[in-house]
Amino acid sequence: MKVLSVGVLCLSVVLWRNKHPLRQMLFKRELPLVHYSGGAASDCAVKIAPEFTFCEDATLWELRNTSEQRVLVSCDPGRKAWNTVLSPMVNPDPHGSLWVIDNVAATPRRLQLDNFPSQHDFHPLGVAISPFHGDAPSNLFVVNHARKRSFIEQFTLSPGSSSATYIRTLTSPYFIAPNSISLTSPNSFYLSNDHLLTRRLPFPLGNILPLIETVLTLPLAWVSHITLDPDPLALKPIVSHAFAAPFVPYANGVAISPSGNKVAIASTSRSLVYIYARNEKTNALTQTAAVPVPFHPDNLEFDHSGELVVAGHPHFGSVLQVKSDPTAEAVAPSWVVSIDQNNKVTTLFQSNGTVFSTSTTGLRDHDGHLFISGLYSQPGGVLACK
Repeated sequence: MKVLSVGVLCLSVVLWRNKHPLRQMLFKRELPLVHYSGGAASDCAVKIAPEFTFCEDATLWELRNTSEQRVLVSCDPGRKAWNTVLSPMVNPDPHGSLWVIDNVAATPRRLQLDNFPSQHDFHPLGVAISPFHGDAPSNLFVVNHARKRSFIEQFTLSPGSSSATYIRTLTSPYFIAPNSISLTSPNSFYLSNDHLLTRRLPFPLGNILPLIETVLTLPLAWVSHITLDPDPLALKPIVSHAFAAPFVPYANGVAISPSGNKVAIASTSRSLVYIYARNEKTNALTQTAAVPVPFHPDNLEFDHSGELVVAGHPHFGSVLQVKSDPTAEAVAPSWVVSIDQNNKVTTLFQSNGTVFSTSTTGLRDHDGHLFISGLYSQPGGVLACK
């Protein structure tokens, strides 16, 4: 009886602690067909191009020579057959892709991957790119969920090029479930690992343990800071690795503020965004706030003013239905918010999934245009709102 009583008590504590995210898992709220706080629904349009679907992450690329901003997007049309986070892991052969959107009115352009090893898989998730200034190309880093394990791929990219040039593949025993990247310099970055217990574990552990870690919001994930040797031929490319934010439940998106003194981390399973003060000399993080959001947050990024833009999933059950739907007719709702300096949450965009489904990333450029990527959005992987 004592064991049963302790078990019931522990379960009660878990349910109470997670009542907010559990409601979002179990109950689907009524959302509008489309709501855009910056204007009318007609100001938003889905970007469509061949194979430009299932786009998970996006980031703004600063071109400081011309004060332009472009949007870099990672997409994987084969995600329904190869997803190391949500499953399944059936067919890793089709490759994903990287795209550039030059402005809010432009058609997405697919980047060629020059010198990328032919034997490599390419299933991109998180992306980050250093600002372009002078004549040197930007450093581009991409999380790659390949068939055997996950890597970080490094490329270089210049504004006038239609190709990203492969530099090297980074690997580490700490890359258990890498997800999101945020640069602290052209050769250093924060990296989230969303789970400790992953789908790559042998059956049946890989089917059960990640689900337990997610549903019970176990604080087993983390964010690291990684510094690289800038020499692409270095025998030891990773100079240092430090756990910057350990014990985060389902650490998903990570972002650093324009000032460099603040970092945000999305905890998907807890429906929270953790805010940290950053020591700019040591890259150590100190938590200062935990901001509840009305959905399961996925990726996030600061805009030029220092406000944080967060996208995510209001009903996770609908996401699971979309990923398992062979007809491509199922949709899942989308929600994007901003969090200001006082941690006030404001809705920027909502859809019940009919206009745009499965939002994962929201970006706001310096002209106020909003870009949203969709994990299983098709046709078209990004919604652009003027």
